[in-house]
Amino acid sequence: MDNIWFTAAIWIGLAFLASIISIRVGISVALIEILVGVAAGNVPLVDGHSILRSTDWTNFLAMLGSGVLTFLAGAEIDPVALRKNLRPGLAIGAAAFLLPFGGVWAFAQLLLGWPVQQAQIAGIALSTTSVAVVYAVMIETGQSETALGKMILVACFINDLGTVLALGLIFANYDVWLLVFVVVTCLALFIVPKLARFVISRCGAKRVSEPEIKFVFFVLFFLGGLASTAKSEAVLPAYLLGLVLAGVFFHDKTLVLRMRSIAFAMFTPFYFIRAGSFVAVSAVWTAMGVILLLLATKMLTKFVGVFPLSRLYFMRKREAKYTTLLMSTGLTFGTISALFGLQNKIISQQQYSILVTVVILSAVVPTLIAQKFFEPTRRAMDAWGRFYQRRVSVRAGMVKLPNGK
Repeated sequence: MDNIWFTAAIWIGLAFLASIISIRVGISVALIEILVGVAAGNVPLVDGHSILRSTDWTNFLAMLGSGVLTFLAGAEIDPVALRKNLRPGLAIGAAAFLLPFGGVWAFAQLLLGWPVQQAQIAGIALSTTSVAVVYAVMIETGQSETALGKMILVACFINDLGTVLALGLIFANYDVWLLVFVVVTCLALFIVPKLARFVISRCGAKRVSEPEIKFVFFVLFFLGGLASTAKSEAVLPAYLLGLVLAGVFFHDKTLVLRMRSIAFAMFTPFYFIRAGSFVAVSAVWTAMGVILLLLATKMLTKFVGVFPLSRLYFMRKREAKYTTLLMSTGLTFGTISALFGLQNKIISQQQYSILVTVVILSAVVPTLIAQKFFEPTRRAMDAWGRFYQRRVSVRAGMVKLPNGK
């Protein structure tokens, strides 16, 4: 089928189907889009080809989907919550990245016999925490406004920042282009927030032409081009750019909503459906034992890294287990990392199928366990925030506990 309109209709039709299913079953639309992509990519037509046809323009839209989604993940972090919860969020987020990254890397290389770079891709892909899944849980349960909920989201951000940095730096070519990329990105991160405020105040004002959104896309595309030239990954500058613009977006919620609408309507469905279409179901069945072992390794290393620190930062066992399970989820950056490895011929399609299946399971299994058995009340999550701030004040010598305690 070479008709571009029919090709577009199939892709958008599948995206629409995924949205309907997501609404009906109450599961993240990104996860459903991946599953729809798996089904569409493994069901042949009469001529033996898949119903999905990848073209240059569908690949381009998918590439935009990963970049814009990564940007939004950074831009939607609450700067106030980030500063307030930086200490526990940094400790828990760093541990949630480092232990699974090292643990899965070692498991894949030493026990599965994967070469170093393939094992590194596995470690990066399974070190992630899904901001999309965690944020959806927080919104659904009303926990996003609680003290513990905000801290968990900060920890997710730190975790994924480690993932993005690892993906962008481990596989980069260390030459003059990487130096140019680093210098220009640093300058952009310093200048762009001021320029964005200027564009919004002088040219924005809800104009139909949406100059502020075009400005953000221009910077994203330019830095993505430099990253690609340096053999790095475009999600690295996208995530960092989102972080430095978080303050601007925090005070202009309508801008966030407009960009989110554009991304989730047109860009991200192409990315997630395409990512799912590369999964070979036959490879999944033959490697189910490996998949379960990798999932267990991810969850075990997350537990070892997150649970003790959660207890150290004054969480009760129930809240600590809940935090650990939510930090064990994975979806967006896991699929981005695995697809990066496949597209750059670092991993095979079978390895890609294994990793994406583990990522999908990690989005579902820990979430269900957390919500079924360990979900705390909003009162308990707010109580943690008050107790934590009080203990921090005591340690700083600002407050004295009664009875000399």
